[in-house]
Amino acid sequence: MKPSTFVSRFLGLILASASCLMPLSGRAADPFEIIAILPTTGPGAFAGREQAKTLLALEDYVNRTGGIRGQPIKFRVFDDQSSPQIAVQLMNEAIAKRVPAVVGPGFAAECGAAMSIVKGGPVAYCLSPGVHPDPGSFMFSSSFSTVDLIAVMFRYIRDKGYKRIAVISTTDASGQDGERAIDAALAAPANKDLTVVAREHYAPADLSVAAQVSRIKSASPQAIVAWASSSPIGTFLRNAHEAALDLPIFTTPANQTYDQMAAYAGFLPHDLLFCSGPFSAPEQITDRALRTAVQALYDSLARQNARPGFPTQTDWDPGLILVSALRKLGTDATAEQVRAYVASLKGWVGENGRYDFQAVPQRGLDGSSTVIVRWDPAKGTWVAVSKLGGAPLK
Repeated sequence: MKPSTFVSRFLGLILASASCLMPLSGRAADPFEIIAILPTTGPGAFAGREQAKTLLALEDYVNRTGGIRGQPIKFRVFDDQSSPQIAVQLMNEAIAKRVPAVVGPGFAAECGAAMSIVKGGPVAYCLSPGVHPDPGSFMFSSSFSTVDLIAVMFRYIRDKGYKRIAVISTTDASGQDGERAIDAALAAPANKDLTVVAREHYAPADLSVAAQVSRIKSASPQAIVAWASSSPIGTFLRNAHEAALDLPIFTTPANQTYDQMAAYAGFLPHDLLFCSGPFSAPEQITDRALRTAVQALYDSLARQNARPGFPTQTDWDPGLILVSALRKLGTDATAEQVRAYVASLKGWVGENGRYDFQAVPQRGLDGSSTVIVRWDPAKGTWVAVSKLGGAPLK
C-alpha cells in the first residue's frame, strides 16, 4: 500500500470516529412535539380541518422565528372525531405522557368533557368560545366568550332598528351555551325594546327543521339568530331557503369558514352575519401592534395556501401563547408553571387583541375587538358591517 493511501485512510478513520463521538448537542435538535386534539372528522370537521391548517402555518412561523430556544417545534394533531368520549380518551393519553400543555379540544362538548380530567394538568387550551373554565383552572378558552359575542351582536341588531327577533338553536352544548348568552343579552336594559317572537330548537342530527322554520316565518320576525355549529347550521339554512325565509340571519362564528360558504352557496341568505374577530376587518384596526399581529396570521396562512376564517384563527393565539410560555420556561416546564405563566399575562398582543388574563381569567379578552361581518358572495369573503365593538358602519 502506498504511504499516501495509508495516510488518507487513517485520516478518514479518525474523522469518522470523531463524528461518532460528537456530543448530541452538536446535532440538529429533534422537534419538540406539542399535542393538539381537534375534530378533523365528524360533524365538527369544517372547523377542525381549518384549525389543523393553522397549526401547520403556526409551526412554520415559530420555527422561522427561532423555535423554542433554537429547537424546532411540531404540532401533532389527534382527531377526536367530534366525540366527547374520544376527546377524553386522547386527553388521558396526554396526561399519561405528562405533557405540559395541549392545544384543544375544539368544541364545547369535547372541552366540557375534558375539563374534569385536567384538574392537575396539562394546560388544555380549548378552542371554543362556548366553554367558561373556572378561574385558576388548567383549562383556558380561546377567543371571545359567547356572552361577549352575543352582547356585541345584539348591540348591532338594536342599532340597526330590528326589534322582532326569532331564535333557533341546537340542543347540544354549543347551542345551549348560545341560548343562555342570548337570554343574558335580552335581559340587559339596553335591549328592553327587543322581543323574541319565536324560539325553536333542534337536535344536531336532525335532517330537517321545516316545521321550526314554518313557525318562525309565521311569527314575522325582522331578524333571526341561529345558534348552531358546523353541519347542523346547513340544515337550518337549507330549510329556510326552501321556505323563502330570506331575512338577516346571525350565526355563531364557528360557521365562518370558506368550506362552509362554498358547500352552502346554493341556499345562503342574502344577509348572513357573524360576530367575528378583528382579522375579519383589518381596515378597522387602528392599534399598530394588533395590525402587525393580524398581518402575521395572514402572511403565515398564505405560505400554506390558506385564508383565515374564524375557526382558522382560534388556535393561532393559543398556540403562540403556549410557545411563548415554553420559550420563557423551557421545554421541561411543568403544567403548573405553564398555567401560572398564562394566567399572569397582561398586555400580550395577539391577532385577536390585547390580552389581560388578570382582568379576564382563563380567556384574556373581552368583546371590545369583535366586529360584525357579512358574507359577500361576489367578493368571496367577509366584509365588515360594523366597527370594532359592534357599532354599525354608517
